[in-house]
Amino acid sequence: MSKSIAGLALAACCVMTVPLAASAQTVSGSGAQTATRLSSADKSFLENAAQGGYTEIEGSKKALQKSKNADVTAFANQMIKDHTAVGEELAALAKSKGYTPPTEPSLLQKGELKALDVTDDSFDSLYARRIGVAAHESTVKLFQKAAKESKDADIKAFAQKTLPGLQSHLAMAKALQAKVSKK
Repeated sequence: MSKSIAGLALAACCVMTVPLAASAQTVSGSGAQTATRLSSADKSFLENAAQGGYTEIEGSKKALQKSKNADVTAFANQMIKDHTAVGEELAALAKSKGYTPPTEPSLLQKGELKALDVTDDSFDSLYARRIGVAAHESTVKLFQKAAKESKDADIKAFAQKTLPGLQSHLAMAKALQAKVSKK
């Protein structure tokens, strides 16, 4: 009798395992199909937007450590807060499309961040120019292009929704650059 119970238990395990394995393949397979349906331009947008956000966050963290200027630290805090929120939304969007975006700046952007490792009074001006203005100009162009040309409706909507905030950041960065360049 114990052999028949063991046999039934084994059979029950096999019956339960096969559907679970099949459903796991279906779930992971559907994500892969979604990722392959994204255009290369949309994948590139997700990648570049994620890397740009991380660059602005990391550069702003350096500003909090190095700057004694209240305007610079206020801008840096705002960039960390806003870009963290946008980054989380972007990561969720990318995940829903079966794509995993990068979680750090590109090699080129890491070089830009390294350039902020100055030991003199030029940090505030350098931060405002490179992380504030230049990075936001690139990011605004990236989001403008995606807002117009993205093949994926969700990515297009995300870019359109996020763009005004980025344009506001760029205006703030230009004002900050003008202030710190006068000193």
